[in-house]
Amino acid sequence: MRKIQEHAWAKLNLTLDVTGRMDSGYHAMEMIMQTCSLCDDVVLAAQPGAGAVTVRTDRSFLPRDEENIAGKAIRAFLTQTGISGWDVDVALTKRIPVCAGLGGGSADAAAVLRGLNALFETGLPAGTLCEIGGQVGSDVPFCVAGGTALACGRGEILTMLPPLPSCAFVVCKPEMSISTPELFARIDCGKIRCRPDTAAAAAALAAGDLRGIVCRMYNVFEDVLGKRAGPIAEMRNALYDCGAIGTVMSGTGSAVFGVFPDMPAAQAAVRRLAGRFDFCTAAEPVGALQI
Repeated sequence: MRKIQEHAWAKLNLTLDVTGRMDSGYHAMEMIMQTCSLCDDVVLAAQPGAGAVTVRTDRSFLPRDEENIAGKAIRAFLTQTGISGWDVDVALTKRIPVCAGLGGGSADAAAVLRGLNALFETGLPAGTLCEIGGQVGSDVPFCVAGGTALACGRGEILTMLPPLPSCAFVVCKPEMSISTPELFARIDCGKIRCRPDTAAAAAALAAGDLRGIVCRMYNVFEDVLGKRAGPIAEMRNALYDCGAIGTVMSGTGSAVFGVFPDMPAAQAAVRRLAGRFDFCTAAEPVGALQI
């Protein structure tokens, strides 16, 4: 039996804009994404067999076969590489909240692709793994590469950016979750009132200007939430009260994160917020991942 363990790093959206609709039917995105140290653990095991794919997880409500995105990633990798005659099992220990806009499923799929590449010694470059990931989910290519990147198209077109300056995050999630398909169905690109200045945020990254980046963090989906924006605003205000220099909702929510100058400040905020929200943790930026 062959076995390997990988971390599945969560993603945060520093900016998120929806710029239109593509011919494919997908919405066109423009967003700056950042990997953070909040992660799931992914253990892959392979043994000679008929090609079965199994998924085990500590969350009872998640699929345990190829309906799980991690299982889809295994099948996509085996198909792309032509590897056969192996049963592959993946065990997921979940720490990233689900339905939170933190890319937990995509991170698991990306970790599967990186892990299988090492397990089978296929030597696929990052670009090829990202292409396979794009067949599985829109955020998977970024989660394969990690670091700081501008993501366009449906999220699969990546331009790596300079790393985020030293800082820390506090990530919070309320009890409620938000339907990603519902938010995309409700968004009208012609009626978006405010948009992030993505180019200026990227320029601030290039200059190493943390406050310049933070003051430009924005997510257009916050305008689409309507009455459900209440818990989002509550979390953002709580993070500001605890010393955050900027806050924003990640992805389609419902997680919100605040940027803090350093980890001690972030950990102090977590202690103050303990028990107030369904989930609250401190995290750090993670750089580009080794393939």
